[in-house]
Amino acid sequence: MDVVKKKNKANKLLNNKWAIPLVIMAITLILALWAQQAASTISVARNSLLIEPVLQGDLQVKVEGYGSLTSDKQQLITAYSNATVKEIVLKPGAQVNANSIIVRLENPELEQQVENAEQELTQQKANLRQLKLNNQREKLNESANLAEIQAQYEAVTLRREAEQILVEQGIVSSLTYQQTVLEQKQLNQRIAILTKRTKQLELVHQESINIQEERVKQQEGQLAIAQSRLDKLTVRAGINGVLQRLSVELGQSLAAGSEVALIGSVTDLIALIRIPQNQIQQVKIGQTAIIDTRRDKIEGTVSRIDPIVANNSVEVEIALPGALPESARPQLSVDGTIIADTLRNVRYIKRPAGTQSNTEVSLYRFNPNNQQAELTTLRMGTQTGSYIEIKDGASVNQQFIISDLNNLQNTASLLTIE
Repeated sequence: MDVVKKKNKANKLLNNKWAIPLVIMAITLILALWAQQAASTISVARNSLLIEPVLQGDLQVKVEGYGSLTSDKQQLITAYSNATVKEIVLKPGAQVNANSIIVRLENPELEQQVENAEQELTQQKANLRQLKLNNQREKLNESANLAEIQAQYEAVTLRREAEQILVEQGIVSSLTYQQTVLEQKQLNQRIAILTKRTKQLELVHQESINIQEERVKQQEGQLAIAQSRLDKLTVRAGINGVLQRLSVELGQSLAAGSEVALIGSVTDLIALIRIPQNQIQQVKIGQTAIIDTRRDKIEGTVSRIDPIVANNSVEVEIALPGALPESARPQLSVDGTIIADTLRNVRYIKRPAGTQSNTEVSLYRFNPNNQQAELTTLRMGTQTGSYIEIKDGASVNQQFIISDLNNLQNTASLLTIE
């Protein structure tokens, strides 16, 4: 007896040519939905994140930089002449006053020049004394001649007076009397000439003395110059302050004009701060600045902005008050904060990593109720120190993750905070 066989429904399904593709599509769809859900939600540990709230209020626009303190008054000491370093008395960091000896130099030629100048000065002074003696001798000779002529004149005058009476009595001839009168006139003229000559001689003597005295003064000047050059071999600070740099070594030969040392004041200090080039447009002369010595904070004022950009930064000079704390010393590394402006009643947040002024950024907004963070776009304003203004995209007291999560933003729009 024949048995009728019935076909299995499962076998029919397998035999259907559309069955396998449909199963594959269903599995693919399930996997895609699971992948999408997995990509849009990632779990992140809470202790690895920095979460900050949005604040509102007045925000000071601060520009921060770094630099050092330096002396406002500095004096560079150089070698006045060729010399050799004989002795180093003080080393960098030493407190000095104007007469403090820093280095002693040596130059035998300068010592010889001083000796020669002294000898020449002695000779010129001896010449002056000899000239005065010679002038005195000439003056005495002229005075003796004048006195002799005056005596002769007086004698002739008496004789003329006597002869005048005798001529009237006929005792002395008229010729003899006229000769006496003539001799009196000649002696009178000689007296006038000698008197004038004596006065001229005095002028000549005085001028010769003046000339010799000028030679003495000139030689004294030469000696002073030589002595000054010799004295400058003993190098002194010149101002009160601190020895900031010593540029010589013992036994070193120096040429004229070579640097020996740098002296800087310790009371008159300024701060030189390097400000990033992209923030320098906010800095203006007269703005308040805070200099941090890491022990004290000093308030100063922006006094100068260097026009030259170097290494993507600009040097800004900060004028400091006269009374400074003990921590303020020349060449001390400091941090500087310049208060450029004050933004009134704005929203702001601690600056997220890599955020710049006036840009749009994507940050995760944290919801503490469901412990999730959703990616949100914010429009930023002015950056000031560790804070940055929020112009749009956030409300006060909302919390945002400011950690650097760029590696997650392209793959997940929602984070689960564990």
